[in-house]
Amino acid sequence: MKIIGIDSGSTTTKGVLIENGVLITKKLIKTKGNPKGAMVDILTDLNYLPDQMLLTSTGYGRQLIEADYVITEITCHAEGVRHLSPTIEQMIDIGGQDCKAIKMNPSGKVLDFNMNDKCAAGTGRFIDVMMGILGEDIENMDTFVDGANAIKINSMCTVFAESEVIGLIAQGSAREDIALGVLHSIISRVSSQFTKIRPKAQQALFLSGGLSQSLIIRELLSEYTGVPVLSHPDAQFAGAIGAAYLGVERHIKETHLV
Repeated sequence: MKIIGIDSGSTTTKGVLIENGVLITKKLIKTKGNPKGAMVDILTDLNYLPDQMLLTSTGYGRQLIEADYVITEITCHAEGVRHLSPTIEQMIDIGGQDCKAIKMNPSGKVLDFNMNDKCAAGTGRFIDVMMGILGEDIENMDTFVDGANAIKINSMCTVFAESEVIGLIAQGSAREDIALGVLHSIISRVSSQFTKIRPKAQQALFLSGGLSQSLIIRELLSEYTGVPVLSHPDAQFAGAIGAAYLGVERHIKETHLV
């Protein structure tokens, strides 16, 4: 059985092809304000054949294409992380425009979640904007702040934080020190969000999303939450992976009922 899971995000769109339970191909592209177009491009790249494959969509643009199954992103992210790290029972996904904290039971069922999709200060967009002001690519973030001494950023609103960062630059503060302060600011906010799901004490959490490959982000998140932070090379595809596996489960249940 072949199935494609597609995760329509505000910043990036992710797709995976799974065949007989094995991840065969994955694809990530920029959404660029056109979620439907990005999903169509993903399906083209994955050689989607509607009469030969199943399709599950998730994410904020999940309703924009015709799919066999449409599943909410909270459920898909939890399922995806369970496949990437089977012992994990709590996770944080820092996306481009939102941040999700999710608590699961040992089988991956969602017990509680908290989602910030109203304020950019707790999302990847906040870091992207601040790094742009500092004249550094977000991809170079780890090396840029290596050895830096964080300067406290007081403003949590992106607009006011932007003014504060510009002011610090004008005062001659080191750009890398400002950048590390920005990272402390966002991770402090994310960790506060994490506490709202009443996390399981002393248990590791899993970080997914576009920032999951950043060593400094994982280190700061561990520092602020007080628990180990794990990730995976495919962590950014967690939603798409979960969508695919959940689609398989639903298909099996439907066919067994016939």
